[in-house]
Order: sequence, then C-alpha cells, then structure tokens
Amino acid sequence: MSEASNAEGLRPHPFHCPAAARPVKRRMLQVQGAVWPSVVSLLWVGTLLGSVEAAEGMWTLDNLPRTALKSAHAFEPDAAWLAHVQRAAVRVGGCSASIVSEQGLVMTNHHCVTRCLAELSTRERPVKAAGFLARKPQDELSCTGLEVLQLQSERDVTAQVQAATQGLTGEAFQKAEDAVRAQLSRECQQDQAATKRCEVTVLYRGGQYVLQQYERYSDVRLVWAPEDAIAAFGGDPDNFNFPRWCLDVAMLRLWRNGQPVKTPVHFRVEPKGPMAGELLFVPGHPGQTLRSLTVAQLERVRERLATQSIPAASESRGLMHLLSQRAEPTRTWALQAMSNVENGLKVQQGQLQALFTPALWAMKLADEQSLKAHVQGKPALRARVGDPWADIERAQQSRRQLEQEVGLIAEGGAFAAPHFQYARTLVRGPVERAKPDGQRLREFSDSSLPMVERRLKAPTPMDQEFERERLEWSLTRLRSVLGPDHPVVRQVLGDRSPAQLARAWIQESRLHEAAERARLWDGGAAAVQASNDPFMALVRAIEPQARALRERFEAQVLAVEREAAQRLALAQFDRDGRSRYPDATGTLRLSFGTLQGWQEAGAEVPTHTTVAGLRRRHTGAAPFAMPERWLGAGAAVAADVPFNFVTNHDIIGGNSGSPMINRQGRWVGLVFDGNRHSLGGSFFYDPVLNRAVSVHPAVILESLKSVYAAQDLVQELLTGQAPDR
Repeated sequence: MSEASNAEGLRPHPFHCPAAARPVKRRMLQVQGAVWPSVVSLLWVGTLLGSVEAAEGMWTLDNLPRTALKSAHAFEPDAAWLAHVQRAAVRVGGCSASIVSEQGLVMTNHHCVTRCLAELSTRERPVKAAGFLARKPQDELSCTGLEVLQLQSERDVTAQVQAATQGLTGEAFQKAEDAVRAQLSRECQQDQAATKRCEVTVLYRGGQYVLQQYERYSDVRLVWAPEDAIAAFGGDPDNFNFPRWCLDVAMLRLWRNGQPVKTPVHFRVEPKGPMAGELLFVPGHPGQTLRSLTVAQLERVRERLATQSIPAASESRGLMHLLSQRAEPTRTWALQAMSNVENGLKVQQGQLQALFTPALWAMKLADEQSLKAHVQGKPALRARVGDPWADIERAQQSRRQLEQEVGLIAEGGAFAAPHFQYARTLVRGPVERAKPDGQRLREFSDSSLPMVERRLKAPTPMDQEFERERLEWSLTRLRSVLGPDHPVVRQVLGDRSPAQLARAWIQESRLHEAAERARLWDGGAAAVQASNDPFMALVRAIEPQARALRERFEAQVLAVEREAAQRLALAQFDRDGRSRYPDATGTLRLSFGTLQGWQEAGAEVPTHTTVAGLRRRHTGAAPFAMPERWLGAGAAVAADVPFNFVTNHDIIGGNSGSPMINRQGRWVGLVFDGNRHSLGGSFFYDPVLNRAVSVHPAVILESLKSVYAAQDLVQELLTGQAPDR
C-alpha cells in the first residue's frame, strides 16, 4: 500500500501453572481542572509525571529505556544480546517472524502466510483447509510471493536527508526527500538486489532518518502449517478476545542456491514457556502507530473512520456474507475475504471507540499545549520551528477534499479486482523503470522491483465469479460516492452499468494468467501499448487523472505534514531529548513486559488457557469445530497443556508472528493477536487493559509430536539442528 492510500496509517491488525493476575490500580491525571480516569498511559504522560510504564513502548534497539529495565528488572542488555536479537528476529511480508534453528527454519503466524497457503491449495491438496507437513526438505513447498528480510546494519543519515530538503516545502520538499532517500538506498544496495535490500526509514515523523540494510531471502518454502480450523479456532467471535485457543503458527524455511540456509544465529525454544513475574521481550516489526499525531490529525482520523472507512468495510462484509452462500469455489474465497474484512472492521471500530475516549483528548491537548509553550518560551527555537500545528491543520482541509478521490481513483479502490492492480503495475512499469531511481514512484524503486516482479509473475489462483461480484460492488460504490456526473465516473462507466462492465471485463481479460502478465512485463512499453485487455485499457485511460490526484495529494498533504513534522520533532527533541520512542514504522522494535491478566466486568481474566478449555469450547460447528486430527490423534494431548496466554506487551498490527523471548534469548511464545482493549493501540497504550495474546510453546511442541507426528521438527526446535534425513 502506498503512502497516499495509508496516509493516516489505518492499517488493521492482521491477527487472526497460571499465576493469578494482580489487579492494577488506575492512575488519575488532573488536566486543566478536570480529573480523568487514566484509561490510557501515553509515554508523554509518563514523561510529564516523571515515570515510564515498564510495558509501554516499541523501542528501537539503539535507544532502549535502560534505566527502567535495570531498576524494574535488574537487566541491561549488552551488545551481544542485542546483536543476537537483531539477526534472529526477521520480517516476512507485513508480519514479523523469527529464525528458530540453524537450518534456516522460520516461525511465524499461520494467518501471515494464508496467501501462500491459498495459492498452494488445489482440490486434490487443500493445503489451507487440511494443513501441510513436509516430511523431507525436498517436500517443502515454495511460497513464491514471500520474502524474508533480516536486518544486518543501520546508519543514521538524518544530516544528509535534512540537508537535501532544507528550506523546501510542498512538492519540492517531497521530491527532494524521495530523491535523496532513493540515492542512499541505491548506494547501499549497489548491484545486489537479489540478496540485499536497503531502505531509509523515517523515525519521529521526520526527526530522524536511518538507512537500514537487510539480507533478502526470496526462496521461502513452507514446512508446516496446521489446519485453518485450529489455527483460527473461534473465528471472528473470538477475534481480539481472550480466552483463546488458536494454534496460529506456521513454519517456513529459507533456501538459497538449492540448499537450506545456514543460520547459526537463531532463537532456541524454552518448552516451559513464560514464568510468572519473568521479564519477557517481544522483538518484532510493528506496522504503524499514530501516537505522535497532532490533535488536528487525530480529529481527521476519527472523522474518516466514522464516515468512510467503517461504512465501506460494513458494505464489503455484507457482500462477502452473500457470496459465502454461493457454490464452491466462490464460497471459499468469500469466507476468506470475509475473515479479513471482519478483522479490519473490528480494528477500525476499536480505533474509533478509542478516539472518543475523553482521557485521550485531554492528554493530547495537554501535551500539545505544553510543547507549544516550550517553543514560545525559546525565541531561537520559535524562529526555527514556526507554527507546524497550523500548517498541519491546513493540510487536513486538503485531506478532506482529496481523500475519497485518491482512495477510489489514485489508489484503485473503485476497481476491486486483482486484474486492475496487475494492469496498473504493467502500465506503470515501463514508464517508471525508464526513470532514474530517485524520480520513480516509490513502489518501483530499485529495492522494491524484485518483489514487484516476483508477485506479478507468481501463479496466483482466482475465482472469476468472486472477482466479478467484488468489481461490480466497487464500481457501484464509485458512482455512489463521487456521483454519476464526476468526470472519471462518466469516463469509466459510459452508458453501461457496473454489472455489465464487471461481467465484460472479467470475461475478456487474460490477466488472471501468470504467463500473460509475464509476457507483458517482459515485453516492455511496446507490449503494454499493444495490449487490448480491458483492464490495461482502463488503466491507460484513467492514468492521467490518477497520477494528477496522487501528485496533488502528496504535494498538498503528505509533503506538508512531513515537513511540519520535522519541525515538531525538533521541538520535541529540544524538550525531551530521546526519552520517547518513535512511532512504529514496520521496522525492528523491542517491547518488554510480563505475564498479566486483567479484570473484565469485575472478574479476573486468567493469563493462560489449556487444551481442556479447547475441548470444552468445541461444538462441532464452525468456527468452534476442531479438525478431525484433533478429535482423533489430538486426544493424546494432555488436558493441562497450556495453549494461549496473555502479557502486557505493547504491540500493534505487524507484530503478528513476533517471538516472545526471555532474557536468555530463548523463545517462550508466539504473538498472534491483542485483546479488544488493544485496538486503540495506534493512539495510546493502556497498562490496565492492553494485552498481547500468544501461542504457548508447549502446545506447539505437543501438537507437532502427538497430532501431526512431526518428531523431526520437534527435534529441530529443541536442539536447533535438523536431523539427518
């Protein structure tokens, strides 16, 4: 997703013995004469009060709250410990993962690889529904759309970027920033795009720029995935809730040059799992938080959620429900899409609820007023900073005017079929590849092109009826939102209905064929221009309007916000130094906490569930139906084996697949979700109620042994070495 489409960062969570929890007293904060119950614990509030909540924060590895760790837990990680975490915690797609053996074995969530599972599934081998286990390395199946990134090094390049953008505003600022970031990435990556990726990460909303170099693994193979019914047991009713019983785990392997990759740096398992009171860490790649947004920006986020995002998601859920009543394979595609839509909708509703919390606004207003007063009290700082709050507020007016058109046209939301996105990539490819790297659209940078090409050429299954129905709905919504007299609506629909167009385009297009997409990509501009595919013609027709909208949005909104955020960061650094953690950006972070339940409606929520609870929860009807293997071989799994557990770690979407490790660097859990109180985590962290939900290693090991007869995989996890096979 591009920066324009995700400008507000509304990325949904991709989520799909016990010590008694100690009640936590709510703190009270007095703001401007009013006393608010502290249902949130923002870092800036901790700073103002002179304390830092131990569990709060998605910290960069070079700026950990060492004083808090040492005083609260008598632990201070050394350079070797941090280097180990950096190499063993990896990124896969939009999720987190970890290397868990010296033979390139990678552990992540089942829901993080559902696209791979769906692409590998056939009628004869339903990988997603029935699960999969490779008994030998040669049986492991290639996930062509996945790549794993392992952070190797990083370097602060703030001075170079800010020197290139100094004094610039609007479009000039955006172009200069894009150019220097591309240049730095290109110089880092050189001609090693196949095995290396370099990217400049923006921290503190522009206050710091870090050049990060990753080892890139593009040959990623599936080793084990349980059945969908046990990985996502409880479905939407249980999603973002606890107690839970999800075996949300999958094992992959890194290959290179026809052999599994040797990975001496990895996390070994601690079969006992986490202990009560034990210090636990979550190294992962949280997607995006919005905790440093201004009040004006948060107001716009709330407005957009209520008036655009949630209504659109609700419509989509209704469509998926109707399509799930159709015959196969449309039913299966609709059910999978409905799971994703319901997950995202629940996140958005939780975010909206958070943005109606009075305490949040009181704290945001107090912090904003405090920072403004700090700037006003220092004339030299005021001269450098100006009034970034006013500039950002003006940019929100442009957002209101442009966002719907940008989402529908520039980002393709009006054309909800993969054919359209393929066509846009194919049409833009020759144009962008002909430009210098720094002048291209971001998604066509040298560092991104290998994945773009791989996904374009990957054989991805589709269901024509399902895609036709989605496309008809999105075209209808285009006309409804923008009106029948909008120039692009008239251009696209002409004298035909959305239903007529959707049917004709899907029937006539060949872009569902990987070979056709490869032919057009390899054929370059000549092949693209000669194509009479209806989606190629559509993209060519609306490309001028789409590009113009994108450029206008970036110049009037994104560039203004980014440049103003740099000045805000300058003021915050002047006041606070680096005592705050930056917003999450999809890059490696570390959070810390402990096992902890919470109180819900006056009752204590325990920290663990067990296999016994799974059996009680089983009804035989989806989504509370255990798969056949769990009804048969699963009977051998002891009832008291821990299943899922909760901790007070600060996580967000993108942390899915993160390992939970102890101070010895052994993994004791696999993060896969948060509770419903964590849905406002984009904006704040609440130590009283926010919880991370993880899979316990005991149930992973025991299910591999007793349910899936995967003793070799158990041995590899326990010893870190794959057996000779």
